[in-house]
Amino acid sequence: MATTDGIRSFVTLNEFDIDHVCIVLVHSTDFPGSYHGYDDAWSFAKFTENFRIEIIKIDGNDMEFDMIGIDAALANAFRRILLAEVPIMAADKIFIHNNTSIIQSEVLAHRLGLIPINADPRMFEYRQEDDEDGSDMDTIEFELKVKCSRNTSSSSDIPDPSEIYKNSKVTTKQLKWLPRGNQATLHQANPIRPVDEDILIAKLRPGQAIDLRMHCVKGVGQDHAKFSPVATASYRLLPKIILKKTVRGEQAERLAKCFLAE
Repeated sequence: MATTDGIRSFVTLNEFDIDHVCIVLVHSTDFPGSYHGYDDAWSFAKFTENFRIEIIKIDGNDMEFDMIGIDAALANAFRRILLAEVPIMAADKIFIHNNTSIIQSEVLAHRLGLIPINADPRMFEYRQEDDEDGSDMDTIEFELKVKCSRNTSSSSDIPDPSEIYKNSKVTTKQLKWLPRGNQATLHQANPIRPVDEDILIAKLRPGQAIDLRMHCVKGVGQDHAKFSPVATASYRLLPKIILKKTVRGEQAERLAKCFLAE
């Protein structure tokens, strides 16, 4: 824009077109010095001086941050690392002893595999492929044993199934952690559990039951999506707005409203 390095640092949004899109998205070049007046040779010292991370928001399960002084290609590399290379714990083997619900056992196992587990993967090792049972060093075990029955104390004219029946909804709150070895001592301060206790697993009616155990192991997203630690990881170019003229009065108020958070 008005800066000497603008040709290599910014996508310029004009009134009717956009400039330098390809140049910015493919920042690095095979021949540094090709652009007159711009030094694009790699320098670790220059990178560490210019690069910084500013955390914008951390709210529950969401986090937004700005990476400043980095190419879009490297920003995308961070995104791919978050999706595929950061290890977490997830259900890998489901041992179903009884399932009389309307959900097929294969679908039920798939649902259990996608439940996020609140456990620090750094405290566990990767499980060996030929190991069926695992150990307290590489396996977390949960039990789910629930049966639906009619609530005799409820009125017959109540339309809500959760009032008419007991255990009509099976949620992650009913998953019981079965500590192995010294896991109970190691994780006493932060017991292992599902991230959310209100994730629906299945719906039951009187006479239907689920009885199973599941083994959670350490893995990465590039092996299976259930091991991906994030549901969504995305990035966008950081905007830099330059006003070419002074804005006052009613136009200034309208402009300010464009940037107010909802």
